[in-house]
Amino acid sequence: MRILFATGGTAGHINPALAVASYIREKNDNAQILFIGTADHMESRLVPGAGFDFKTIEISGFRRSISPKAIAHNIKTVLRIMKSSKESKKILTEFKPDVVVGFGGYVSGPVLQTAVKMGIPACIHEQNAFPGITNKTLAKEVDKVMLTVEDAKKHLESKSEPVVTGLPVRGELLSADRDVARAQLGIPDNKYLVLSFGGSLGARPLNEAMFEILLKSAESGRYCHIHSVGTNGADFLEKFKNEGFIDGKKGTVEVRQYIDNMDICMAAADLVIGRAGASSLSEIEAMGKASILIPSPYVAENHQYHNAMALVNRNAGCIIEEKDLNSKTLEDKINELLSDSKKLKEIENNARAMAVTDSSERIASIILSLAE
Repeated sequence: MRILFATGGTAGHINPALAVASYIREKNDNAQILFIGTADHMESRLVPGAGFDFKTIEISGFRRSISPKAIAHNIKTVLRIMKSSKESKKILTEFKPDVVVGFGGYVSGPVLQTAVKMGIPACIHEQNAFPGITNKTLAKEVDKVMLTVEDAKKHLESKSEPVVTGLPVRGELLSADRDVARAQLGIPDNKYLVLSFGGSLGARPLNEAMFEILLKSAESGRYCHIHSVGTNGADFLEKFKNEGFIDGKKGTVEVRQYIDNMDICMAAADLVIGRAGASSLSEIEAMGKASILIPSPYVAENHQYHNAMALVNRNAGCIIEEKDLNSKTLEDKINELLSDSKKLKEIENNARAMAVTDSSERIASIILSLAE
């Protein structure tokens, strides 16, 4: 059985594809798997690092601007699309896949469209509640459309009825134990733990809003708090140091540059604060965590807002849009939730009810059925 995955650009596209490919490889000894991506994005590192064969095509997206630089870029993109279709056909002809799977990103477009023209079974997976342009286009052509959340259906016109499969969540998160995690972190039984982060790079608006909150919390000791400033937030670490934090710690507050034990911290947390990327939300749901979501307004189609609203509309999370974010609005929301244990538990239960914990199995089943 020969399966070709096309995805790239961001970890939000690549990691779910790798999780499914790894599941298929584990369950099927005869599966031959190839990934197509680009040479200049993180798939060129992550895919070979996971032990999969990898080939590249040259492709880029369009820029929504009429500046001379954007126009020049878009002309190059048109030429790259023409070239990438030929490159895709060459790879497909040589590999002879039984099925082609797209997990989003610009690279999925030419590969999946070429596969459809060649009569090869094809399917896509959409991670977000508001689909990207590439998957919106492909949904009309491929044999099967898979979705992380039901809400995405209303934004798609598809050839066949979409199937909600959820998004794969790392196994270590699913198996993490709250009591064990809290013991490892030294969290007292009588205190809540708040976990906040803005992604691996960090989010400056969140860091700025959180600064005064963390200083107050370190003095009051009302609850425990672990906050990540991100790899771009080194200046905030210095600011905390100037406020008496030693090795990032003061009172019941710990400030880190990066959280490298997310499974432990997430398992121990009572409230999670962060962006609304699809992978993060799937983890929040799988672990049944109450959350305050601050969607990034800088992403395509404002999809993080729609991701967050999928939880908010089910009373499975709370939202503060970045335009409304400051220390007061965030502190008020934290205090509101931590002072109402009943509401906190209700949000946790609703989040857990949204979880799909066998997502890799569901997606693999659809891929294999098309391949057969």
